[in-house]
Amino acid sequence: MKYKAILNLLFVLLLCFNCSSSDENEDSIQSCTKTITITQFYILDGASYSYNTEQEVPCDFSEPTSAEQIEPQKLEDFSYDVIQFEYTQDTGNNTSRLQFEIQLNNLSDQPVEGIQRITINSDNIQFSTNYGINSCTSIDANSSCVITYDVEEPHSTGISNTFELIDVEYYLTIE
Repeated sequence: MKYKAILNLLFVLLLCFNCSSSDENEDSIQSCTKTITITQFYILDGASYSYNTEQEVPCDFSEPTSAEQIEPQKLEDFSYDVIQFEYTQDTGNNTSRLQFEIQLNNLSDQPVEGIQRITINSDNIQFSTNYGINSCTSIDANSSCVITYDVEEPHSTGISNTFELIDVEYYLTIE
């Protein structure tokens, strides 16, 4: 009988040690992580902008093999001030003219790089573009930058009766 009691005690101890070492293995497997780089991109006005984002994942997570398309990243801490916005339907030279000066304000504590996107309503048709303006591609933290535009176009491209500024946004090209 003593022999049987000793065997039972050994069996219980063996089970305890196996369970604890099994739990340790599971914990070490669950705590194994690695950092992967995920390439993300978006397309705005025909140009592509990309970011590399790092993310911590479990060790058995598969590495991404292709870039992931995302929504354009808009600067949230942003405002703008219209200094001048003028549309002349007929300049007298068989042309129309659009002129504007807009101050872009980075309200964040970080410098940013990006592009502005201007939304216009022309004869009840709304469209957004950057007008090919390449200034203000970077704005320091808590500072401003002014974009200007002055283009006269022949009436052969058509005449708009109205040109109204609806909104200005700033999209980040480097996150």
